[in-house]
Amino acid sequence: MHDMDSAIRCRHLKKTYDGKVEAVRGLDLEIQPGECFGLLGPNGAGKTTTIEILEGLLEPTSGEVEILGMTWPGHERELREWLGISLQETRLSEKLTVRETIELFASFYHHPASVDNVLEEMSLTEKSSARVGTLSGGQRQRVLFAISICGDPDLLFLDEPTVGLDVEARRLMWTQIRALVARGKTVLLTTHYLNEADALADRILVLQHGSIVAEGTSAEIKARAIGKQVRFTSRLTPEEIRGIAGVLSVTSDRQKHELQVQAAEPVVRELLNRDSWLTDLEVTSAGLEEAFLALTQNHNSNGSN
Repeated sequence: MHDMDSAIRCRHLKKTYDGKVEAVRGLDLEIQPGECFGLLGPNGAGKTTTIEILEGLLEPTSGEVEILGMTWPGHERELREWLGISLQETRLSEKLTVRETIELFASFYHHPASVDNVLEEMSLTEKSSARVGTLSGGQRQRVLFAISICGDPDLLFLDEPTVGLDVEARRLMWTQIRALVARGKTVLLTTHYLNEADALADRILVLQHGSIVAEGTSAEIKARAIGKQVRFTSRLTPEEIRGIAGVLSVTSDRQKHELQVQAAEPVVRELLNRDSWLTDLEVTSAGLEEAFLALTQNHNSNGSN
């Protein structure tokens, strides 16, 4: 293991295209060794640009980046040896078998993992002789993950690793990610499945328009971003409901309404005061998905003013 305080550290990271389009705006980020870190954000938030800079595929406009205690200029060879990368757009040879594909990628490393072990871990042993071109989408995703871990990396970049997987295959991937972290590996995960980030990530960072809108544990983000969900049936209009203090967002389907609120009690009292016929009242804690939507929508509206 490397002598380092952080697996990833960046300071004042900026990336500007054509001198005016700011994809990343002064990002400060620190990820600890042995941590699973979730990077979330809507399309266009700057996730891909940030990841490509960290992976050494893209040069920043300004700022500092350290990966495993090293910088990209001057340490490419050492860093490539210790990184594993799983990208959705990785192109594989359709004619190679699964085993040949993993053996090929393992040959790029001086101290790769056992190919047999990787096949077994990813439940690909029975498919080891199958040509990649014959695989299902889910099997192909598992091969991409197998490629990312075949070098026994210390730092793993996973870009939407479970897209297209069924529930069983997704749980298998989760088990493997947890096992890697338990062995002291560092994982940087991007995903659109917020329950995945909730289940796996020790900490989460939410990006919007190239800036951080929230960072912390899943519980911290949920607590800070939003308090409760309130569902009910009422004759009140969405406009009337939005006018109640403490209501963050309103989703309505005819007379059925769902609110995101900071604190439920004062909002519920005001709703009952305004509509004594209100029914089907339900108050629940908000999940990460609701927190994510509230954070990014709020940042969107602030940025447009």
